[in-house]
Amino acid sequence: MSGPFGPDRPDEPESGSAEERPRIPPPRAAAEDRGPLPDPESVMPPAPPSLPQPTPLPVPPEPEVPAQKATPVIPFDHKILKSLLGAWALSACSVEEAAAVEAHLTDCAMCADEAVRLRDAVGLLHKEDNLDLDPMLRTRTLAGCLGRRPARIPVPEWAAPYDAETARLDALLNDMGESEWRTPVRLRWYEGSRGAEREATVAAVLAHLMAVDGAVAVALGLADPLSGLGEFAGPGSPPASPTSRTEAYWRSEMPEPPGSVRDLWRDQARAMVRTVGFAGGPAAEQQVPYGEFGLPLRDSFLDRAFECWMHAWDIAEAVDYPYEPPAAAHLHLMIDLAVRLLPETLAGRRRVGLAGPVHRLGAAGKPGRTLHLEVEGKGGGHWFIPLDSPGAAATPEEEVARVALDATEFCQLAAGHILPEDAAAGQDGDREAIREVLSAAAALSRL
Repeated sequence: MSGPFGPDRPDEPESGSAEERPRIPPPRAAAEDRGPLPDPESVMPPAPPSLPQPTPLPVPPEPEVPAQKATPVIPFDHKILKSLLGAWALSACSVEEAAAVEAHLTDCAMCADEAVRLRDAVGLLHKEDNLDLDPMLRTRTLAGCLGRRPARIPVPEWAAPYDAETARLDALLNDMGESEWRTPVRLRWYEGSRGAEREATVAAVLAHLMAVDGAVAVALGLADPLSGLGEFAGPGSPPASPTSRTEAYWRSEMPEPPGSVRDLWRDQARAMVRTVGFAGGPAAEQQVPYGEFGLPLRDSFLDRAFECWMHAWDIAEAVDYPYEPPAAAHLHLMIDLAVRLLPETLAGRRRVGLAGPVHRLGAAGKPGRTLHLEVEGKGGGHWFIPLDSPGAAATPEEEVARVALDATEFCQLAAGHILPEDAAAGQDGDREAIREVLSAAAALSRL
């Protein structure tokens, strides 16, 4: 009987030939059983001969960097941070302190409330101002200086407004670029019974001021800026009106660049103020001819100060820059001049039929009708204007009408910038008298 791999007894041959009998190989012995493993280096191929290596370049030593000192950390506790709140509100803390306080305010509600109250209190200590200089700064500075040491050559009181207004206009022109000198400026005045206007450049407006100021300069013995122009060439040339002087200068060759007219105008204005300072009080009543009319020197300086302010206002409006009214004392002198000129202006308009006839003449030196003009605001006051005769006395007892105007609005009316019918005046009494006086005020204006 045979098993699965052959007969039960190996010594008994199995039926069949030897070639047909299956051959099973014996198990293979492990490598470790045949002796130690060979050395890896003995079986590796020999290494190729090494090539010559380049000589390495010397490496420069790195510069020694000094060790930085660590910034000391300031220990801030609640008590220290609370004591710093006042300095923080005044922006007086260091950078580290401010950072520590602000970080603390996000965590401490009590200190945050205290910080808000302190910041509000700081806002009450100093009110926010605009960046423009106070128009009274120059006046206050000069007053303080002269209070300590009087000027060697004091400026007369009636010339002080002109000195201040020319200085203010010069400050406005200081930062003017060449292109801005050609900015269109709208000039307005009142002519007859209607408004008139004309367009000019900033340089032309300043040339207009210089040309009219030249009439005052000639009266003071100074050079006339129009001396080289035709009818103004000789020393005995007849006086011309402000409009004629302006038109003649505009027809001439204006200096180039246009901003150079500023130096001519400024030098002339300073020379005029210096001259009246030397001349003293007696020169105040010297007459300055303006062609068809004339004014004493003191009134001429007030008239020029008023026109300088009004045209500076025109220039500031053209370049979109704020411009404040004059000082109250100077403004009062200008308004007073305009009021003193009203009776004669009203009489002149009556002669050409632009005002009604005289209603009642004062007999035996008694006054005629009177209009009470109340100018409100700084520089204002109360004036009584005779309506029937320029030389008549004006008294409150003869008042037939009353008009109230703001100081700046009255000056705008006298400059022809607003029409009589557009003046927001408080009116009471004789309507015809009020209309005639307002029209006479506007008629004070000219180019």
